[in-house]
Amino acid sequence: MNWLRDERGLAFDGYEALWRWSVEQLEAFWAAFHDWAGVIAHTPCRQVLAERKMPGARWFEGETLNYAEHLLAPGLRPGMAQRPALVFESELTARTEISWAALRAEAGALTATLRRLGVSRGDRCVSYMPNIPQTVTAMLATTSVGAIWSSSSADMGPVSVLDRFRQIEPKVLFAVDGYRYGGRDFDRREVVRELMRQLPSLRAVVFVPYLDAHSQWVDAGHDPSGIIVIDWARATAEPADCEFTPLPFDHPLWIVYSSGTTGMPKPIVHGHGGFVLETLKANLLHLDVDADDRYFWFSSTNWIMWNLWVSTLMTGATLLQFDGNPGYPDLRTLWRLAERERLTFMGISPAFIAMCMKSGIAPRREFDLSALRSIGCTGSPLTEEGYRWIYAEVHDDVMLASISGGTDPGAAFLTSCPILPIYAGEMQCRGLGTAIHAYDDAGQPMIGQVGELVCTQPLPPPGAPCCTQPLPSMPLYFWGDADGRRYFESYFDTFPGPPNVWRHGDWLKLIERPESVTSMIFGRSDSTINRHGIRMGTAELYRVVEEFDEVIDSLVIDLEYLGRESFLALFVVRGRPRRAVWHLMRHTRRPAKPGCRRRCARGCWRRSARSCRRGTCPTRYMRFPRCPARCRARSWRCR
Repeated sequence: MNWLRDERGLAFDGYEALWRWSVEQLEAFWAAFHDWAGVIAHTPCRQVLAERKMPGARWFEGETLNYAEHLLAPGLRPGMAQRPALVFESELTARTEISWAALRAEAGALTATLRRLGVSRGDRCVSYMPNIPQTVTAMLATTSVGAIWSSSSADMGPVSVLDRFRQIEPKVLFAVDGYRYGGRDFDRREVVRELMRQLPSLRAVVFVPYLDAHSQWVDAGHDPSGIIVIDWARATAEPADCEFTPLPFDHPLWIVYSSGTTGMPKPIVHGHGGFVLETLKANLLHLDVDADDRYFWFSSTNWIMWNLWVSTLMTGATLLQFDGNPGYPDLRTLWRLAERERLTFMGISPAFIAMCMKSGIAPRREFDLSALRSIGCTGSPLTEEGYRWIYAEVHDDVMLASISGGTDPGAAFLTSCPILPIYAGEMQCRGLGTAIHAYDDAGQPMIGQVGELVCTQPLPPPGAPCCTQPLPSMPLYFWGDADGRRYFESYFDTFPGPPNVWRHGDWLKLIERPESVTSMIFGRSDSTINRHGIRMGTAELYRVVEEFDEVIDSLVIDLEYLGRESFLALFVVRGRPRRAVWHLMRHTRRPAKPGCRRRCARGCWRRSARSCRRGTCPTRYMRFPRCPARCRARSWRCR
């Protein structure tokens, strides 16, 4: 606010006044923030917002930049080259530090390899790797040349991965041989071979021997399928300068995937410029992260939080990486990490907090957490009890940054602010430049009541038209959605315009406080399941179950709340023959352990378990005569 006063002559008496200006004067806010944050533009923009609509907004037309350049730029500051950019710990390998200079050098070498493989602007490079330093380097190299990044974690089965990657036809695959989780080794080489067989667009695989440093893929430089296979050491062996291709502001950066309730996962395309702006806004203004921080957020490479975590390199902070089970050998693993690495910012999930509460852990009495000044929390709503536990048992003088947003917008709609007070169970504020309201069924805004979370312009004076408000980080489009229909139906058809209103799919309550409008999320308003903080679509399970001819109908529900472990129940209506369904049920009667895949010696369960992500397999299958239906023979199951 001081900069706005000194440079723009604007004065605000508090956060809420600043927020209202940021959404009422949208172009002025983003132009001012662009200048204050020091965005690296190769060519300047002609207009901040050329077309003010959702979908279809055109931001910073004429400007060229590169996302990867912003991530590596802090390493060029005086005294930064040998400071650690990444610190990596895992169940499998020894602690590793990677300096800013080393990260830039490795990214430059891999970028040159991609260019030699013929990768150029618009090509897709995909990753089947866990949260390891090589994944960061691969993403930097991909985006440096203007290719499009996409990622699936190595714990996903081939069906789920192919559902994603087949849609985008990748040219290069980065893959590991396996990983370790919860003390167990998982060999993924056969899954990678299956991906190679099923992805005809592949021209090359860059192979990372992570599980076994001596593992071999093939003897020669080509797989029998004709795909070039290069090991990581060879791909990064030849030194090369890190060259960044200047790209339009709205050039595709990466493709992430929704947890949709029907059909194939939606491939959501974000842009370079939008993610640069949103990441800088979130970290510099809302999360208060700077170059002196040691920043950690537990995430897999499946989740948008990995993208947001790695983007924090823009601030110059040292990023901590952890690959493994946060509950192995016990729930103190991440707290030990926080003490050992002197974390200043620690990102965890409400599910993890709830498990720590139930187990009786008292981190502040067991560990030295004096360096910790911020705790981030997202993935599901954090309860009042969770807030109070943090301040009682973790740290009594910490900023608890509970935030809510999504994969789709690539942003936090509801977030934190270091100058605002914290109320138990409530998120501190609406994000700057983000017009968020709670709508009732008739599309009318409400305060103090639970409604649909929507993104609009702030309320106009009586009788004035309501204008829509885009965000720079909102999806450019869905891959393969030529006419934009699927994109429109996903967010804008619940409250039809004009103007269009983004419906996010959460139940929201806004609360007027003296300092700002706080908020509470009451879960999903659609049928997306949020299990242990891992968001998944019901379609992901239904697609597996429907492969069995013996199952004629099914219904999946999840029960998860504080004080109880998640119980994911899949009800099946069986037809004839009965044998396969009997096997399916017989081998799934004992509850699954949270966070790991069930193992079964035989029957249909083995097929379904291979196809589901770790932590997303049903706890139990149950038989019932028919699915419940509501009026007009419409099933309760959301399709």
